[in-house]
Amino acid sequence: MDRMAPDLQTMIRTPLHEAHVRAMQRIGEERDFAPGDMIAVLGEPITTFYYVLSGEVEAIDSRTGGRYGNGTLGPTQFFGEISFLNGGNAMLGARVVAPSKLLCVPREDMLRLMSDIPEMSDIIVTVFAARRRRLLESGDASLTLIGAEVDRNIRRIAAFAGRNRIPFRSLSLDEHEAEAVAHQCSIGEAQPAVIFGKTQVVEEATPSGIARLLGLDLEIAEDEVFDVIIVGGGPAGVAAGVYAGAEGLHALVLEDLTIGGQAGTSSRIENYMGFPTGISGADLVWRGEIQAMKFGTRFAVPRRAAKLEQREDGVFCVTLERGDIICAKAVIVATGVQYRRLPLDNLEALEGVGVYYAATDVEARYCRDTEVVVIGGGNSAGQAAMFLSRTAKHVHVLVRGPSLAASMSDYLLSRLEADARITIHYQTEMKALHGEDHLDCVTIRDKASGQDWDIASRAVFVMVGAAPNTDWLSGLVELDDKGFVKTGASVGVSSSYETSHPGIFAVGDVRAGSVKRVASAVGEGSVVISKVWDHVNAD
Repeated sequence: MDRMAPDLQTMIRTPLHEAHVRAMQRIGEERDFAPGDMIAVLGEPITTFYYVLSGEVEAIDSRTGGRYGNGTLGPTQFFGEISFLNGGNAMLGARVVAPSKLLCVPREDMLRLMSDIPEMSDIIVTVFAARRRRLLESGDASLTLIGAEVDRNIRRIAAFAGRNRIPFRSLSLDEHEAEAVAHQCSIGEAQPAVIFGKTQVVEEATPSGIARLLGLDLEIAEDEVFDVIIVGGGPAGVAAGVYAGAEGLHALVLEDLTIGGQAGTSSRIENYMGFPTGISGADLVWRGEIQAMKFGTRFAVPRRAAKLEQREDGVFCVTLERGDIICAKAVIVATGVQYRRLPLDNLEALEGVGVYYAATDVEARYCRDTEVVVIGGGNSAGQAAMFLSRTAKHVHVLVRGPSLAASMSDYLLSRLEADARITIHYQTEMKALHGEDHLDCVTIRDKASGQDWDIASRAVFVMVGAAPNTDWLSGLVELDDKGFVKTGASVGVSSSYETSHPGIFAVGDVRAGSVKRVASAVGEGSVVISKVWDHVNAD
């Protein structure tokens, strides 16, 4: 399956061309550093691009304080990783090993130069992506989660980190290393906790707290007005971010949970053009996020839009869930849809500890050696079943109707039917969930016979229905009877993506009449920018 930056050796060597160095020298400053000097500190903002002219620099292992990896950075190499593009905080520290001369370029100047010189940008982005990939796959993360197997809040952080490509490692309470980390952090016996670096216990152990710790929860100046705010970080929103940045628009993408949206929960997409071996939804959208950041588009996660208003001067203002207000000349609604909650007792109490709405590597680890139930008849449910069958004892797919022919791609249905570890139960529904601190059993009803039976299961994946996320629009645009945003001819405008309110556009699954496919969402997010440009530059 295709993955971005699979060559982890890119961590070691990919030099910039001499012309690139000369361009950096025109806007940067050459500075001398002594052994022991720090050029990056774990958890602090990344404000400078460092290129090594002479000497030696090492990355710092956040858990030991010693050298990270087996090598150092020398002449023709540069320090940094993906966090640099969005102005996040450092996930690794760095210090000078030998007397060194470094070319130091301010971040904003460097981003403009990368935009002007795509060949240089390609090299830097590839290296940065490979370094993030190495952090994700090596287990050498600065963020340590203890007790996810018993604590719902820790599981939520794991899901947030996993889907947002934040490197972390997870330790169970009974692991010796968990006890050692707890002792090292002076928290007594091993207990659910989040540790940053070597000894910092994160007090606000929530996705928002982690985002602020890592600089993902973007601070916006009160007087800053964007050209366009894109609300929603799924395929449509990220595609809009790519094209907005490429066209020189000052753009911000807001996402309330994780970049990727529902597509990010898909373990494998096989029918997206250009990826014959398939690609995970998270990897696909991550590629787009990196592209957008390369063009200067900014991202803020997790930030939920609560209300939309328009000032007398025509500027739109989005009020966020914590009361912050951000403003722009135009708004793109790309909030997509969310799976509907089932009307079951105990559902909310078991969410995150047995009931899930995404099937990724994070959730799969809780499915080992247990029966798994997937509820739904669409492609997302089918992909989840195929993915989970790798680790689960058996996967049961519950389908309300008598067939999947109309709701699931034929290639996927064929694979489900051929997999001995998957059983499709037609004309069935979930009747009850059982468990207190965690799910331990479910009751299934056969609608045809009226009979019930139990499955001992610790994991249920709900992937049914689709409710649009439009409550925050505050009545400014017309919605259809299901809450989807009406656009185009249905509201008397020429563009398929314009809403009833000038300056507000809608793309992707949230738009009434849209085709609920990743490729379609990407296309809509790309095309809408021409109309946004016309609106922003109308004066």
